[in-house]
Amino acid sequence: MIRDAETLQILLDSIHQFVDEVLIPRENEVAETDAIPRDIVEQMREMGLFGLTIPEEFGGLGVTMEEEVNITFELGRTSPAFRSYIGTNNGIGSIGILIDGTPEQKSHYLPRLASGELLSSFCLTEPDAGSDAASLKTSAVREGDHYVLNGTKRFITNAPHAGIYTVMARTNPEIKGAGGISAFIVERGTPGISLGKPDHKMGQKGAHTSDVIFDNVRVPASQLIGGVEGVGFKTAMKVLDKGRLHIAALSVGAAERMLDDALRYALERKQFGKPIAEFQLIQAMLADSKAEIYAARCMVLDAARKRDEGRNVSTEASCAKMFATEMCGRVADRCVQIHGGAGYVSEYAIERFYRDVRLFRIYEGTTQIQQVVIARNMIREATH
Repeated sequence: MIRDAETLQILLDSIHQFVDEVLIPRENEVAETDAIPRDIVEQMREMGLFGLTIPEEFGGLGVTMEEEVNITFELGRTSPAFRSYIGTNNGIGSIGILIDGTPEQKSHYLPRLASGELLSSFCLTEPDAGSDAASLKTSAVREGDHYVLNGTKRFITNAPHAGIYTVMARTNPEIKGAGGISAFIVERGTPGISLGKPDHKMGQKGAHTSDVIFDNVRVPASQLIGGVEGVGFKTAMKVLDKGRLHIAALSVGAAERMLDDALRYALERKQFGKPIAEFQLIQAMLADSKAEIYAARCMVLDAARKRDEGRNVSTEASCAKMFATEMCGRVADRCVQIHGGAGYVSEYAIERFYRDVRLFRIYEGTTQIQQVVIARNMIREATH
């Protein structure tokens, strides 16, 4: 649902210009230094990009799902590291507080997240709990007016920079599944928190992840999200549809960027006396990519609109995430091929994008998990 088309267009135009004039020219710098420049972070703060999804009453822009995916299409056209830096504040790092937090938790943390004063991290994945998230072992034991947390979280986005961590921990060991898991807001600097060494990843330089280790970390009971035990995993699940649509939109934006670069290269690169864009086998790769991007964009927008209408989009979100991320991988592969040998060297952005977008098919639920979700929902609907 777009609330005000004119206002949205002004925002999209400003983000489009920011991507073209500021972010794209600095991509190589980010790749070489493995860091987002501080002046860019400040510009993102000034534009309100840390609070896109946080309601206006807490200092954010309160965008709808349809508005969010349109914004993400734009942000997807540059290095994923830029989007990742603001992504947790707009997604899993804040939405749990927004959905289930107490009034005090919302008023204390959401304005600081919206302004970018605080960066958030979402601590769910563990060394032995990834796709099977309900099997997590991190424990939270009640001791008076505190909980004591112990455990290790893995591959946590923005962990080295976060001011708060939303931590999923098991408060009731007798309940083995999701029902025994609660969510806590844990502040950076709390005694007992330590970070593992930064992960050295295949791609996405500038987007930092690491282990977060909790060793007898005492957290006030007031930091239990919603003040109720046993709803933490349900909180995590509530934000999954949103996150999956966000990554699907990101995949569309990245694919559009790669195809634009490949088309430009194909028009400039000459073989046998003419641009390679005139060869039909090159045209086939361009056309297949264009059609798949169009299909993915339509899926994302349709699912976003349905979510804004209050409908259950578990199946649609999984379909969009699965199709868009797999599409993005195919487009990346074709675009490297169109570049030929040039696509294998770092002088051209496609070499970096080819590595960067591989992660899209893994986080926010792997392609295989999406297949399970889609099929399970189909079977449930058919048998009820």
